[in-house]
Amino acid sequence: MMKVTLPKLKIKKGTEKISMVTCYDASFARLVEKAGIDSILVGDSLGMVICGEENTLKVSTEEVAYHVKAVRKGAANPFLIADMPFGSYQDSVETGVKNAVALIKAGAEAVKIEGGSEVCPLISKLVSFGIPVVAHVGLTPQYVHKFGGFAKRGKSEEERRFIMDSALEVEKAGADMIVLEGIPETLASEITKKVKIPTIGIGAGTGTDGQVLVIYDLLGMNADFNPAFLKKYADLDSVVTEALKEYKKDVAEN
Repeated sequence: MMKVTLPKLKIKKGTEKISMVTCYDASFARLVEKAGIDSILVGDSLGMVICGEENTLKVSTEEVAYHVKAVRKGAANPFLIADMPFGSYQDSVETGVKNAVALIKAGAEAVKIEGGSEVCPLISKLVSFGIPVVAHVGLTPQYVHKFGGFAKRGKSEEERRFIMDSALEVEKAGADMIVLEGIPETLASEITKKVKIPTIGIGAGTGTDGQVLVIYDLLGMNADFNPAFLKKYADLDSVVTEALKEYKKDVAEN
């Protein structure tokens, strides 16, 4: 696999779909690279997937940096993006720059920031310093208490306008890509056509420039997690459980 860079991803817009996977460790990162996936996101979803929390809000910059280092050791070639966790940039632009720099030093090649106009000053400052930014609009998990959960966004005309305006604003601020999460397919397609930067969808239909899924989800490692948008490409919940049962049996009998 050849090294994937930001310019290589950006020229794919409108011509070739971008594949992105969220993972958190060197072992899975090695397999992601082996499969030829374009990009890896070290998401603050690690709070839920790895640590068992109800949401992403307790994750720290140090925790994301730890997992970035692990993923980078497992995969050198996919373009590596790190989430800016809750609390790492809300205080001030200066705080956001400091934490983004820490994630880049850990091995990330871009940082992802949730929000619209409220994060545009930070986006502009980061890109002026040469730090690529992936924006994130629509269902933004760090706003879980405001939304009252993880329900799909953009159902009302007012919300649709807000999400569209947010996408246009973060692009104008200098974002290099946008994650569109949990919004209607028609809205995601409309945003994709209007912006000049790649869009990456999750629960936003197939009209985006690429897709991202958490590796644990796409491998079917949790039989109880079945959102409508998720296609499971394996059933590791059953495979791993049966393997462990077989191991237990061998231990007991030998």
